[in-house]
Amino acid sequence: MHQPATRILPAVGDADLAHALAELLGRLPAAEPQPPIGNSTSLLDLLAALGSESVAGLPEVVLVHERVGPRPALDVIREIAVRFPAVGTVLITSDPSPAVYSAAMDSGARGVLALPIGYEDLAARVQAVAGWSTGVRRHLGPGEDPFGPGPGGTLVTVAGAKGGVGTTLTAVQLALAAQASGRETVLVDLDLQTGDVASFLDVQFRRSVADLAGISDLTPRVLQDAVFAHESGLALLLAPAEGERAEEVTDSAARQLLHALRARYDAVVVDCGAHLDAAGAAAVETADTALLVTTPDVVAVRGVKRQVRLWDRLQIRKAEDTVTLVNRHTRGTEIQPPLIAQISGTRVARTTVPAAFKELQSCLDSSRMHELDSRGSVRQALWALAGEVGLVGGERRGGTPAAASGRSALLPAPAAPGQALVPAARTRGALSTRRRRRGGAAGER
Repeated sequence: MHQPATRILPAVGDADLAHALAELLGRLPAAEPQPPIGNSTSLLDLLAALGSESVAGLPEVVLVHERVGPRPALDVIREIAVRFPAVGTVLITSDPSPAVYSAAMDSGARGVLALPIGYEDLAARVQAVAGWSTGVRRHLGPGEDPFGPGPGGTLVTVAGAKGGVGTTLTAVQLALAAQASGRETVLVDLDLQTGDVASFLDVQFRRSVADLAGISDLTPRVLQDAVFAHESGLALLLAPAEGERAEEVTDSAARQLLHALRARYDAVVVDCGAHLDAAGAAAVETADTALLVTTPDVVAVRGVKRQVRLWDRLQIRKAEDTVTLVNRHTRGTEIQPPLIAQISGTRVARTTVPAAFKELQSCLDSSRMHELDSRGSVRQALWALAGEVGLVGGERRGGTPAAASGRSALLPAPAAPGQALVPAARTRGALSTRRRRRGGAAGER
């Protein structure tokens, strides 16, 4: 049987090394060396073009020199591992120390070659990596959708009426409740510029949502490499440490990512923060349940109405399809849940979260919100809320949307929103993706 040639793409900035490497690669049996690439930008652009149709267009092996530039070689290897998981990478280095080898493996490399490169070492490493790459592609199958059809698991988004109302606390506890009930759960931080999920759960992890943006083939392996397995059992997909990378996560990238996650997990909880961007809008629009967190004060309730009006103008979600959660609730405050329902036109969860900061303080200070006391009123309230919105109990994969299971436990939305407390909000801009969808700029209502 004819054995397909192994395509090998060298990324080497040094002309002398590129020439020597080309001579060695030309001697390998059943090899198809590609012309050398001189920098990391051209390498990634070429791989994107080759893989645009299918994984079959990509080379099996990419050799990355430690000084390829302009990006650090390990960053390039890490991006290839995330974006093109069926491509095997090998780091070429003058320092094959255990520390460098370990860093290369952590970045996703399949091997390391020491300079100067010998023919036997090159042949052995290329053969091993090519065999691995072929096995991965055979496992995925040609044209196979690894996630299958249908929306899959329950998707709940959590957004804030404004900053500081408890959005991340709510998202974290809802996800923990879903996981504790036996549902495989992923918590996604789509508060892309100021996300705090990692801080709440004492996590330091290099991969983020931004690393998955622009990947056309989000296979289970790609997701597995990007999520962090937390000690609580949760899978975490975190916001980027560099806030400027938020713009990489477009609405189409967010939709594709959420589709893949819903197919992989029984429950997907998304922290959208208090600032609406394209990714958060896509999440809210496609969610089974969209939660809007507020505190019982005038400023926050104005934020609720401003947010739901914005969602309505952008045709993301209607007020009556939004669930408002009242956090830091006390019986003595003037603003009670029925009034919030009347003013905002939203459904208000029957569960309210009490004002009990002392229960939270030690966990906040230690960044271990997953250790919140199960006997405390805050955790009990938020875990009860998880039942209201369909994250706990009942099989949801491929079945009735989770939002339906929670509606009987919500205060009904009023026929007409209320008056006095919250003035009309004026939005100065709308998301460009929504403008295009509606054929122009979003107008006032």
